[in-house]
Order: sequence, then structure tokens, then C-alpha cells
Amino acid sequence: MTTRTRIAVIGVGNEFRRDDGVGWAVVARLRELAEERPLPAGTVLATCDGDPGRLIGLWEGAALAVVVDAAHAHPGHPARVHRIELDAGRLDQPPATSSHGLGLGEAVELARVLGRLPSRLVVYAVEGADGSLGTGLSPAVAAVVEPLAGSVEDEIAHHRDVTARRLS
Repeated sequence: MTTRTRIAVIGVGNEFRRDDGVGWAVVARLRELAEERPLPAGTVLATCDGDPGRLIGLWEGAALAVVVDAAHAHPGHPARVHRIELDAGRLDQPPATSSHGLGLGEAVELARVLGRLPSRLVVYAVEGADGSLGTGLSPAVAAVVEPLAGSVEDEIAHHRDVTARRLS
């Protein structure tokens, strides 16, 4: 049996498609915050374009993976955040939240079939307002980066606390 202690935080998207870069922006903010408040040892902050193989490689072996991605919804509510939690032992169906043609939902299903899901997967999907070419988030989506970084820090702290209780 493998012991899983690693934490992976993955920002998915394309920073050159405006709001599709929200995951990258959250990871960048977490890197800044980690200078003042270091993350637990074994925490990896990464960005990814959403390719299923790369996503699986980033979260494989993790006890906790937190993924932040842009989402499309119709009708949309720009900057609305959806939190989806998946337990590898109780996964029925992958979420289809990504703004990419082939991405997060397919990565979850493929990882499930291959037995490479993290023990716990939390997805934050942020509805975007602008997916056009260019850099910079729309004002509404930019406003959720800070609170979302805080939510990710809370996920990590909760995971650390639960793990400590199990070990004691």
C-alpha cells in the first residue's frame, strides 16, 4: 500500500485567453502568499493547459489535489465559483466543468480507470466572462482570485488537520 502525503495544487487553463487563466492566477497568488505563510512540506504548486495526461501526472500519488479551472455555464454568472469534491473511493461520474474541449472531466475518468486518482480531489470551477485572446482577467473574475487562494489554503489546512488526527 502506498502512503500518500503529497498535496498538489493545479491551476488549469490558458493565461493568454483572459478568464481562462484564472487557475494560473490563483496559483501565482498562492506562490506569493507562500513567501509569508509557507505551505506544508510536499505541497506542489503547478500550472497546466488541461491535457489529461499532464493533469494525471501532476496529481498522481497525491493525498490531496486541488484543481482550479475556468468553466462555461449557460446561462453564465461570471465569477461564480463551483466547488466539487471527489473521493477516489466513491467516484461515480466525472465532472464536465472545464472550459477546454478535452480536459478535466476526461482526466478524472481516465485516472479513475487507471487507478491514478488522488485520494481526494477538490475542483474549483470559476465561471468566466471573457475567453477572448489576450492577457488579464475580467474585473469580476480578478476579484475572486484572492478569496479563492484563501479557500485553497483552507483546503490544505483542513487536509493537514485531518491527516494529523488520523496519525495521532
